[in-house]
Amino acid sequence: MTYQDTINWMFSQLPMYQNQGKSAYKVDLSNTILLAKHLNNPENQFKSIHVAGTNGKGSTSHMLASILQEVGYKVGLYTSPHLKDYRERIKINGKEISEEYVIQFIKENKSFFEKNSLSFFEMTVGLAFEYFANQKVDIAIIEVGLGGRLDSTNIITPEVSVITNIGLDHTHFLGNTLKSIAKEKGGIIKHNIPVVIGETQVETKDIFTEIADNIDAKIIFADKTQTINYKSDLKGDYQDKNIKAVVSTINEIQLKGFNILPQDIEKGLLNVVHNTGLLGRWQVLKHNPKVICDTAHNREGLKIVMNQLQNEEYNNLHIVFGVVNDKDLDSIIDLLPNNAKYYLSKPNISRGLDVNILKQYFNDNSLVSESYNSVNEAYKMALKNANPEDVIYIGGSTFVVAEII
Repeated sequence: MTYQDTINWMFSQLPMYQNQGKSAYKVDLSNTILLAKHLNNPENQFKSIHVAGTNGKGSTSHMLASILQEVGYKVGLYTSPHLKDYRERIKINGKEISEEYVIQFIKENKSFFEKNSLSFFEMTVGLAFEYFANQKVDIAIIEVGLGGRLDSTNIITPEVSVITNIGLDHTHFLGNTLKSIAKEKGGIIKHNIPVVIGETQVETKDIFTEIADNIDAKIIFADKTQTINYKSDLKGDYQDKNIKAVVSTINEIQLKGFNILPQDIEKGLLNVVHNTGLLGRWQVLKHNPKVICDTAHNREGLKIVMNQLQNEEYNNLHIVFGVVNDKDLDSIIDLLPNNAKYYLSKPNISRGLDVNILKQYFNDNSLVSESYNSVNEAYKMALKNANPEDVIYIGGSTFVVAEII
């Protein structure tokens, strides 16, 4: 099979949460453990940092990778979802896994995948772990896909665990309270392994503290520690908390023998995009008019982004917007500025919310909007209507941003 044939097979034959939603979610780790054994347990052959959280885990993972790359370490990076190409999920020192490696991995293990009905995410985790082991990375940054306790990545024993924050997202899987979600994400905390909590929240602090105490895991609340005021090339007010979590994590792995100097931290944080290729975090695509995109898609993330958007200087605000069909619109509608003109569309995946449903919802909430057949059509119309002094924002879903980038 060619690379495109391989990718098409992966997307069409195996359950994939990114496209399908709830039907692709697995409720235990048995398949992942089975696959790891089949691959000779590659997860035991490299050191790692495990990153979970409702918001910020992607930015945090990329910041950590960038800092470690500045030191000179060979750094694996596993993240999800991808924006343009599947290979974005698996990188070493910012370079995506080769098409040939993906093809060969699927070819060698296809019958095993089919026999055991492995999900898209399970086999992708297996691919990443085997690749990092074979390439002998010094350390890999592993981002949780969904939740923590039952996530396929949760077969590793990391040097440090990181939980950025807790918000009400994926409630149909993880529970509908911050405490229940914290318990699921706290499932990545391991015996005698330090855990960094990025944001101290009243509702979740005791949950994490109890889990850590019960298994002798050192716990660090990053936002309560004194750190140097580092800056990053990743823009967005929300990055301040992510930076504190990153610095606290670096402090912990230094205790494990990793030699990282303050100048490495500074350079790494200022060169995240260059070192790792991260896209879609308060990314400015053009000027006159200024076009900004961001992958924030739940209440906690959108609240920060929308506040920052209102601080931009503009004559008129245009927002290209779309969501997935399991999005709780009631939880975010009050965050959307009523001084904007909205260009609505359905993301080009099966999970995308029908634009007519979205349009009616916006009408019911007195937001000025027009609907379009595609994200690109909506964006082109926004560009046509915008003056040089205006701002265009693109968001609501990772998949909306992906279609523009």
